[in-house]
Amino acid sequence: MNTATEPAPQHMRALMQANRVRLARAELKQRVCEGDTSAADIVRACPWEAESMEIAELLMSQHRWGRQRCRRFLASIPISETKTVGSMTER
Repeated sequence: MNTATEPAPQHMRALMQANRVRLARAELKQRVCEGDTSAADIVRACPWEAESMEIAELLMSQHRWGRQRCRRFLASIPISETKTVGSMTER
């Protein structure tokens, strides 16, 4: 029996954190898709929900940006599609 003062088991805390991140990313990608904020602004600001997000996932959330357009763009600069937003430097 759990009491109110007993912490949740580790797997439940991990699940709650994963759901929190998933919902925050969905909201972030929706704002990018609607044009309320740009992908460049997200990369510059690097909010907590985008730190471990792959750059390709962020770019493809933009209107009319699919996998091919994203691949061509990243190949031209060259950055890996799997590079995380949080690992990017100002260079």
